[in-house]
Amino acid sequence: MQEWANQLCENRQFGSKMTDSKYFTTTKKGEIFELKAELNSDKKEKKKEAVKKVIASMTVGKDVSALFPDVVNCMQTDNLELKKLVYLYLMNYAKSQPDMAIMAVNTFVKDCEDPNPLIRALAVRTMGCIRVDKITEYLCEPLRKCLKDEDPYVRKTAAVCVAKLHDINAQLVEDQGFLDTLKDLISDSNPMVVANAVAALSEIAESHPNSNLLDLNPQTINKLLTALNECTEWGQIFILDCLANYTPRDDRESQSICERVTPRLSHANSAVVLSAVKVLMKFMEMLPKDLDYYGTLLKKLAPPLVTLLSAEPELQYVALRNINLIVQRRPEILKHEMKVFFVKYNDPIYVKLEKLDIMIRLASQANIAQVLAELKEYATEVDVDFVRKAVRAIGRCAIKVEQSAERCVSTLLDLIQTKVNYVVQEAIVVIKDIFRKYPNKYESVIATLCENLDSLDEPEARAAMIWIVGEYAERIDNADELLESFLEGFHDESTQVQLQLLTAIVKLFLKKPTETQELVQQVLSLATQDSDNPDLRDRGYIYWRLLSTDPVAAKEVVLAEKPLISEETDLIEPTLLEELICHIGTLASVYHKPPSAFVEGSRGVQHKRLPGSAGSGENAESPDTGSAPVASEAPPAVIPSQDLLGDLLNLDLTPTSTTGPPPPSSGLQMGAMDLLGGGLDSLLGGDLGGSPAMTAGFGAPPTAGPPSFTAPVSGGLDDLFDLGGGVGMQMGAYVPPKTLWLPAMKAKGLEISGTFGRRAGIVQMEMTLTNKAMSVMTDFAIQFNRNSFGLAPAGPLQVLTPVSPNQSIEAVLPLNTVGPVMKMEPLNNLQVAVKNNIDVFYFSCQYPISMLFVEDGKMERQVFLATWKDIPNENESKYQLNDCHLNSDAVSSKLQGSNIFTIAKRTVEGQDMLYQSMKLTNGIWVLAELRAQAGNPNYTVSLRCRAPEVSQCVFQSYEAVLKN
Repeated sequence: MQEWANQLCENRQFGSKMTDSKYFTTTKKGEIFELKAELNSDKKEKKKEAVKKVIASMTVGKDVSALFPDVVNCMQTDNLELKKLVYLYLMNYAKSQPDMAIMAVNTFVKDCEDPNPLIRALAVRTMGCIRVDKITEYLCEPLRKCLKDEDPYVRKTAAVCVAKLHDINAQLVEDQGFLDTLKDLISDSNPMVVANAVAALSEIAESHPNSNLLDLNPQTINKLLTALNECTEWGQIFILDCLANYTPRDDRESQSICERVTPRLSHANSAVVLSAVKVLMKFMEMLPKDLDYYGTLLKKLAPPLVTLLSAEPELQYVALRNINLIVQRRPEILKHEMKVFFVKYNDPIYVKLEKLDIMIRLASQANIAQVLAELKEYATEVDVDFVRKAVRAIGRCAIKVEQSAERCVSTLLDLIQTKVNYVVQEAIVVIKDIFRKYPNKYESVIATLCENLDSLDEPEARAAMIWIVGEYAERIDNADELLESFLEGFHDESTQVQLQLLTAIVKLFLKKPTETQELVQQVLSLATQDSDNPDLRDRGYIYWRLLSTDPVAAKEVVLAEKPLISEETDLIEPTLLEELICHIGTLASVYHKPPSAFVEGSRGVQHKRLPGSAGSGENAESPDTGSAPVASEAPPAVIPSQDLLGDLLNLDLTPTSTTGPPPPSSGLQMGAMDLLGGGLDSLLGGDLGGSPAMTAGFGAPPTAGPPSFTAPVSGGLDDLFDLGGGVGMQMGAYVPPKTLWLPAMKAKGLEISGTFGRRAGIVQMEMTLTNKAMSVMTDFAIQFNRNSFGLAPAGPLQVLTPVSPNQSIEAVLPLNTVGPVMKMEPLNNLQVAVKNNIDVFYFSCQYPISMLFVEDGKMERQVFLATWKDIPNENESKYQLNDCHLNSDAVSSKLQGSNIFTIAKRTVEGQDMLYQSMKLTNGIWVLAELRAQAGNPNYTVSLRCRAPEVSQCVFQSYEAVLKN
């Protein structure tokens, strides 16, 4: 009997679906006219059918806005289903028919007083969704009543409505006192009302970070914790996220909150679990580590995180990305749970790679044998990417756990014996890093590495092997033969290999000078004469010059002791890690980027910090400062500006293909000295002059050397190194000196300094990229945010060669002004994203507006006079230019170099008056009058422009050009 009833029920549901589908299949013409008639029918059923047809048409994209008045008339009904349908229609079309929407106001007001709480809530929900300014003021009174309604379902719906209304008209919400009512709802007896009130206040507070709407104090926190146990899962998430923004007064309060939040760790919803973990991770910072409860809490945090890994792969990935952050902050939480991160055969690759990363972070002396056995197993998998990562992971284990280094090297040698090409190459790359970490310890394996020289075909592996041969040349009998074998195909090698080969051969020469003269001359010749790559040429010239002038200095530079590489080069920077811990369970914790990096605009972006944490130093809140949230502190931001690069992440930051001009070289004084001649006595330990063979090899100009090297001081290489007394640029636009834009400490070792200029009518961004990290940087790309004058890169950032540690590269980026425009503050502010193989980094800089002055900015006299009169007087700005010791002709000439053209000059009572014009790339004209009194170094500059906001920037350009 029961089965029959269930079957009947299913048939009914199926029948209902079939019935509803008929509304979407009609293709009749003249349908609107028929629907109009049906909507005005006296029969309720017919009216409901008609509204369903209207909603169906609306859903598939047909325009049924012509039926607006007829549908609105159907609102006057007691039928809840019909009312819902009409409200749905209203929400969709109110914006396009604001005048018609006002017709519905009376019904809203009436429905807000309906005896049925469902109808009252439906009315207030729809009111919040109708984003029409004209009718918002009419909705205030119904909303006020609903906020104090006797039914909690209505109150919780009204609470969310306040947040929606605030988004439409913030001032109205504040004037009407809705925010105070919302705060009162936090003390409501119903937990769902409390949760929605917290959600609404949090939403509003995000768009007004300094409003202090959520004034959290111990009493409020107690109310939230009480509601936490009884509300729905999403309500719990709202409350937990709110708790995470609170800073407890002391460790006792922190412990009390942790005890009441801990039960949420066993919730079935993973979002609730992660929100609870976020609160506990934050409040743990305030607990003394010697406290018994601290150890208990650590043990309680592990099981829920492990449980998350039994979910489907997508959820596993999100959990793993969060766990990655947690183990960087507190590895002790999961130190006994290594096995759950072992890879399963059916894990997707993205889960495998994430697990591998966490395994390395948890590796310690206690579990390293287990980890190495797993990693060795992974290295025999079929997935090439995964195998490569596994081999690298073995190297990272060796660097992290010193006691395991020998075992790791032994494991890597076993893998090399497999002769699997990509395994061998990865192993050689990581052994190079092990040599850097533990010098003079494992060099006995070099012979095995050299056996595999011929199988290396990847640039990184070849470069690593060359580095090893160069670094340990004195231990390898045939080092010169090995390097010579690479030299045969020098021009076919990648830049990374060429640079490494050049350095390795110079190292070999400094260690075994008598045996490798020809080899070093050959490589220097290949690098300087035959190469088109400016980085390679520059390095070749520098080595050549060093070896020629001061071999001892060359030895000190090239064979200098290298710093040991760090244990964890891929740890997230501590300040960023603190912020990401405060965002556990959000997209920020999956991207491992702060919200400011991917949330468009600055609304809702608030930097958060952990309370009293090790990184905060003196700025940590003391217990006396009450409950002011640390989130309001401004941590070091990469871009201090307000509009934080919302667009940059959407742009295509592709690697580049060509390189910029060579870096400026130091001004080494050099006489007409032969290459490698006369300066090597101390290196070879004796006078070379007496030996004919030596004289042939060193004293005489080498045949391989470039002819310009033997030229007098005034020519040849002196021009390259700017030794000839500083030949200036041809007179042109003023280019400011380079300033530091991105410090290395904020960009994982990448330092960028630069300036802007205009050369031959092209705006250029001129940068020096310096690698202060321990690893090579490649794949550079750049993009700009929207800005006041539409500046955008005219092509890719041209950095072809990898930037080695402690190397600098010059790059010139041509710009155009056809990009998207958005007014910035200040007007000449530019927000930039630079990408390389390590990460994407953000900074802001200011460009001189003079670089936007175009070459055709000279007005005719009559046009100038008419335009000056036409611009209103209130658009005129006057400035004082002090300490400028130039006469008016010199001023005029200097400004003309920057496309500020003098139209006319006249002298009145000993005072020179220059009338000037300039035109910006966006077509804005700026007119100027400059007054200069003979003998007086202070000038007056008056600027007139139809866009007066540019005047300040234009005056700054006057100052910069005339004073430099």
